Amino acid sequence: MRRRALTLSLASLALLTAACGGGGGAESTADSADDPTKVAGDITVLTNRTDLQEDGTLEKYAAQFKEAYPNVNVKFEALTDYEGEVRIRMNTDNYGDVLLVPNAVATGDYPKFFASLGDTAELAKKYRFTSASDVNGKSYGIVSFAAASGFVYNQTAWRQAGATDWPTSPQEFLSDLKAIKAKGDAIPLYTNYKDAWPITQWSQVLGAVSCDAGAQAALTTGDPWAPGADFAVGDGLLFDAVAQKLTEPDPTTTNWEESKGLLAKGKVGAMFLGSWAVPQIQAAAEAAGLDPQTIGFMPFPNQSNGKSCSTLSPDYRYAISTHSQNKDAARAWIDWLVDKSDFPALNEGVSPLIGSPIPPALKPFEAAGVTLIELDQSKVNQYNDIDKAAETGVNTPDYRQHLIDIARGAAKGDLKDALADLSKKWKDGQETVG
Repeated sequence: MRRRALTLSLASLALLTAACGGGGGAESTADSADDPTKVAGDITVLTNRTDLQEDGTLEKYAAQFKEAYPNVNVKFEALTDYEGEVRIRMNTDNYGDVLLVPNAVATGDYPKFFASLGDTAELAKKYRFTSASDVNGKSYGIVSFAAASGFVYNQTAWRQAGATDWPTSPQEFLSDLKAIKAKGDAIPLYTNYKDAWPITQWSQVLGAVSCDAGAQAALTTGDPWAPGADFAVGDGLLFDAVAQKLTEPDPTTTNWEESKGLLAKGKVGAMFLGSWAVPQIQAAAEAAGLDPQTIGFMPFPNQSNGKSCSTLSPDYRYAISTHSQNKDAARAWIDWLVDKSDFPALNEGVSPLIGSPIPPALKPFEAAGVTLIELDQSKVNQYNDIDKAAETGVNTPDYRQHLIDIARGAAKGDLKDALADLSKKWKDGQETVG
């Protein structure tokens, strides 16, 4: 079973226990040696991608890497509950050689657990998304890929409903959903309420609605749910779709794995996810004997100054355990996976390697002039601290599940009061953080 690609969800997880992994500064690791044959050792790589272990993809990568680095042996440990299991293991010295940085680790604690990968300023000349891994000028992680935000949709279902152009406003989007519903039995928009985690993807409207790279940083002093603000627009669209009965009849019975097949077959019109989901839905279409190219990807229906935007959300970052006995081999693996392999393209994600081509799923974005936004993360820690103090949970499913409950009549209230309550909590969080 495919484990989802995770985006940052600091607020949804408990902090690691007080035990520190490193007991002191970890040594820095430079780029892998010019002569790959001089790099040797056995390394264990922890991953959340159980699907890629099951289908043999990880072993394929290991074999390709072995051709370049013949004296390095790679072993994988694919963990179903990656966050939970790794969080426990990081209280010991045994959490692999290469791992994905768990969301629960505070940035300031990176030197306790991970080896430095070099000067952030130097790495920034080669890679995107380096600022979030920076501690005192050193970088402790390299992003695996970044997913663009948008709606994965069944193009046939939309065309049959007469929707041939991407909607450019929430109102147009809702009109298209109504047209899909009127054409037959398809569920126009699927929330995946029961599995819950897909609802967190709606936080990726931040920056996409306003086409503002500074949207996250601005919320350290601003209101996420002020009229016209990114979250207010995104949550308003979700609420209206549910209230107008354009989503699944009983959200408490949704199923993520099943939803992929439903979307592939045109029984669901669209789901708001990252571009990482496109190959999964296309694979479901292919398995059903359908054309995988039926599955498309569209930006959030809103324009700023006449243009549409999509936020790039960095996925997990690769890091090296400070306890690794083969840091050179571990670094060689990371360098190869990021610089040489097709892993980002496999996930229809944007490579962190500057200058890399965009993946096929985003070619229509390029043709339509959709701007890909890389959020300024200079205040990400303050942003997360405010969210934690406010208990709003912008990266958890809880508050949006509550909005859905209100919209479908399963909870009291209305959208205006619900957003006002979130705004008040956020303001209180800002005052707490200072």
